[in-house]
Amino acid sequence: MFSALLVLGVAVAVFVGFNIGGSSTGVAFGPAVGSGVTSKVAAAALMSGFALLGGATVGRGVIKTLGGRVVAASHFNLAAGVVVLFFVGVALLVSNLFGVPASTSMTAVGAIAGMGLAGGFLRWAKVGEIVSWWLVSPILAFWTCAVVGRYLYPHLAARFSIERSSGPLLDWRDLPVGSVPVGPADGTTRGELVGNGLVVAIGCYMAFSAGASNVANAVAPLYGARALGGEMLPYVAIGASALAVGSFTIARRTLDTVGNDLTDLPLVAALVVETVSASLIGFLSHIDIPASLAVSATMSIVGLGWGRASRSKTVTDVAGAAITGESAASDAAEPMANGTGRRAGDEASDGTGRPEEVAPIGEESGESNASDHFDAAATARVVFLWILTPSLSATASYLLFTAVPLYTS
Repeated sequence: MFSALLVLGVAVAVFVGFNIGGSSTGVAFGPAVGSGVTSKVAAAALMSGFALLGGATVGRGVIKTLGGRVVAASHFNLAAGVVVLFFVGVALLVSNLFGVPASTSMTAVGAIAGMGLAGGFLRWAKVGEIVSWWLVSPILAFWTCAVVGRYLYPHLAARFSIERSSGPLLDWRDLPVGSVPVGPADGTTRGELVGNGLVVAIGCYMAFSAGASNVANAVAPLYGARALGGEMLPYVAIGASALAVGSFTIARRTLDTVGNDLTDLPLVAALVVETVSASLIGFLSHIDIPASLAVSATMSIVGLGWGRASRSKTVTDVAGAAITGESAASDAAEPMANGTGRRAGDEASDGTGRPEEVAPIGEESGESNASDHFDAAATARVVFLWILTPSLSATASYLLFTAVPLYTS
């Protein structure tokens, strides 16, 4: 019976890690694959390696938080760990059904907190610390990118944006293990190659942050139960391996979806969003706080778009619009630049090699477009689901563990 339950627990952990790998790989490497700078196989390999590195280093603290600091590890057993992992798996299903990147970290904390509340051994101080960071981190991501979008982004785009060539960036050669790059393609400039290399580097950075935060979601309940002993390495290996399998399999579709969507965004915008969100999650993982890369990335995108769209208004205009409830963003929309993979208004120069002059704040510049606007209704819906998912997880866990006290008293 015990061995069968252990097999079930490991199987559920692998399922969770598998799905996390499928979704996280698209977020981290979608732009690089969509732009042709790397293949899906290479993206999966990079994701696997850097996620393992993140989970094996700063991710250890997150595993300890979920596996013994929200509730004491002595209250975990294998059955309780399987139940918690089941709730995380359900969160992934809800995320896919509603098309919203629900946080498995939040759901895992909710399920563990529900168990602790049912048994009367919940560590409220630790839960309060975690929830406080959940409130602060998306706000920090939003406003960091909003400030960059309003005050810095146009200058960065004017000086560092890269003209996209119509063809592939690299020449590829097919090998038995997959396609490998053999050099830049005809028409690829050095600036274009370096810029897209930065996209890959930032993707690796995001993969590291994803591993640091998300490996814990797959294996922390098993670690809390000490199902495979007290050493951390076996748990990290299981979580990272499952994530890698997801990266090489179901991530292919995610890479297509995210890659095709994100290649329409300016390169500088992608770098800003990825850098801010990955840095924030890396910091939270460093202080042992489980948090969501998807939440931080989404709020970074919203903040950057709002900041860019609000440049045509002064601070007084924006404040007045916030009070009256009117839109402070320009309603102007620009068409896509043909064949460039970027939107009009994002070009680096006027064709003479000189950076375009950036319009001062408060003046219409034609750079704003509808997709950059801050959509309050859509953002409220996403935030509502982010709150709802861990709340439902905690409630269902509390009810289940109250009716069937599977935990160790």
